[in-house]
Amino acid sequence: MKLQLLFSGRIRPIGAPVPAYLIRTGDATVLVDSGPPRDRAGAHRTDPDERVELEPGEDVPSLLGRLGVAPGDVDVLVSTHLDPDHAGNHDLFGAAEHVVQRSHHAWATSDAGARCASTRDRWDRPDARLRLVDGDTELLPGIELIESGGHVPGHQSVLVRLPGTGPVLLAADAIPMIAALDPEKRPVFPFDMDEAEVRASTRKLVDLAHAENALVICGHEPSNLTDLRAAPAYYD
Repeated sequence: MKLQLLFSGRIRPIGAPVPAYLIRTGDATVLVDSGPPRDRAGAHRTDPDERVELEPGEDVPSLLGRLGVAPGDVDVLVSTHLDPDHAGNHDLFGAAEHVVQRSHHAWATSDAGARCASTRDRWDRPDARLRLVDGDTELLPGIELIESGGHVPGHQSVLVRLPGTGPVLLAADAIPMIAALDPEKRPVFPFDMDEAEVRASTRKLVDLAHAENALVICGHEPSNLTDLRAAPAYYD
């Protein structure tokens, strides 16, 4: 099994990467999140409200292409959640099974989930092969989905058990930065919806990481750009 980190643009003004993850098991190709919309590349130059600085060629489909992976090669698309910077290219992966927490999908398709609306046409499609899961779930041997709500209802993180590196916990936006690793003292960020649930999910993930001796990859940690191996490098 192999894990590759795809950094698709940076959040303004903090320079934090926007990640997606490619997992190849030998039997299946799994993509975790699809990154900010490819058609917004360069928009930060003219739109001061554009949250993500995305250069042409940095979108997830382009990054996958440089690894020799076409959209049709992806068997499973896991959504940690459906915020626009995480689900902006779902429409290209129509052949993949789309896996999302049931509670999150219900929220994102309701009026309460309006923050996901700008890319809803990318992920809420009649031809989507949708698999709704409830809570912690084994996706495939060596890949577990960990419910970690609070940032949004039904957010999920991903635990990957690599044969050499060992367990790697993709915390996504449940623990976006290293500064948020302490459940009690962590900051609650502007896009976090439920402080109590954020802290409970942080505690759950930190306890899991300790029990598994897992490498924790925070979703939007600026130092990831220098301290972690980005594709084409990989963890195995």
